[in-house]
Amino acid sequence: MTTEAERSGRPGAGDEAEEAFDRRLLAPMILGAVLNPINSSIVAVALVPIGAAFGAPPSQTAWLVSALYLATSIGQPMVGRLIDLYGPRRLFLAGTALVGVAGLIGLLAPNLAVLVVARVILGFGTCAGYPAAMYLIRSEAERTGRGSPAGVLTVIAVSTQTVAVVGPTLGGLLIGVGGWRTTFAVNIPLAAAGLVVGMLRLPRTPLPERTTRERPTARLDLPGMALFAVTLVALLLFLMKPGAGHWYLPALAVVAAAGFALRESRAAEPFIDLGVLGGNVPLLLTYARALLAYVVSYSFTYGYTQWLEDGRGLSASQAGLAQLPLFLTGILVSTLTGRHKEIRGKLLVGATGQIAACAMLLLLHRGSAVWLLVAVAIVCGVPQGLNSLALQNSVYHQADPARIGSSAGLLRTFAYLGAMVSSAACGAFFSHRADTGGLHHLAWFMLAAGAAFLAVTVTDRSLRRIGKDNDDTSLRPGTTRA
Repeated sequence: MTTEAERSGRPGAGDEAEEAFDRRLLAPMILGAVLNPINSSIVAVALVPIGAAFGAPPSQTAWLVSALYLATSIGQPMVGRLIDLYGPRRLFLAGTALVGVAGLIGLLAPNLAVLVVARVILGFGTCAGYPAAMYLIRSEAERTGRGSPAGVLTVIAVSTQTVAVVGPTLGGLLIGVGGWRTTFAVNIPLAAAGLVVGMLRLPRTPLPERTTRERPTARLDLPGMALFAVTLVALLLFLMKPGAGHWYLPALAVVAAAGFALRESRAAEPFIDLGVLGGNVPLLLTYARALLAYVVSYSFTYGYTQWLEDGRGLSASQAGLAQLPLFLTGILVSTLTGRHKEIRGKLLVGATGQIAACAMLLLLHRGSAVWLLVAVAIVCGVPQGLNSLALQNSVYHQADPARIGSSAGLLRTFAYLGAMVSSAACGAFFSHRADTGGLHHLAWFMLAAGAAFLAVTVTDRSLRRIGKDNDDTSLRPGTTRA
């Protein structure tokens, strides 16, 4: 089997001396993977000042959150599939350029609608980073013969969860220095750095061979991608405005999903092989856990942060700093547990931590002491440090190696579905302002999601095998799963 390293012509590919992971790839992998989570979280402390600037209530500024996740939920598995077929370099560079364009549009936006457009572009632009990183990890594992590069997987997981958690703190500092527009402008230098390291360090991959009569897009399953997009758009729009008046949206989602299933069952090279995916119950359960985990995680990121400003009376900078203990705890937990390959224990502790953190929200009120805010952040930091790492490692071990890019993209899709549910919940419970009553209703909703996450984890026996059976040998690259 020809590896990515060999196709790229990288010096030393195949030499025994080059058995370790190529560390030159780490910079573009990390930078690409963090572009989405940093933009997901940095806007949390900007929602209130943006609403004040444009006279928009939380129910309208919630579209800044939903727009990014709508675009990313659709784009991640699509771009992941393109990476599986054509390699990461082209998609990484194109996506990173879009991130810079989105940052410029956001910097100059005259109204909320243009900001929403910027977030949509930003969503599509950040789609390539994480699937590209997972593809490169798998390619390097094939080249070196090391099936589970736990250290590299940990670096990616720690990087993404770190910026997701530090985002509100960074956002608060940026707003304090230059206003809310700086939370968009920061993407311009990030994109420039991504383009430079991507061009210098990402391997070139030749286009796949095709017959002279074959169309360049013949392997892309464009009808399947279109039906997938329609399904998600209809579903996510309904989540944003659930109600009897929008009954046509779930109906459209069901019809499009049925068409998607029919198309994928007949396609020679399906966008998502539903037959293989349907038979991979452990991977499906991982996707379900991702949805539930991120309902809770993003409710903290957006709902709790808005309450700190509106309900507790903190400034944007202070609200960001109040999340700093969460960031430090998440980093510490991820660093200490990252190289331990056993997954089930991490998920069980993460599930318990989620429930505890949600319950603590019920104790908060407008005059809550600072020490209680710090305690909430610390307890929330434990599942933040465990869940994202465990979910990422689960997908790496459970997915079909030939579709690692699209499988990683689907993990993000389910995570962003959870974020969309969270955004819809925040919009519903904070219809006019993020007050304490709304926070408590949100906390009960989060507790239900956290309990479901725990139940799915406890009943999933397949988790016992990851990290325990013959180290890496049970799930080496090139093996397929039922």
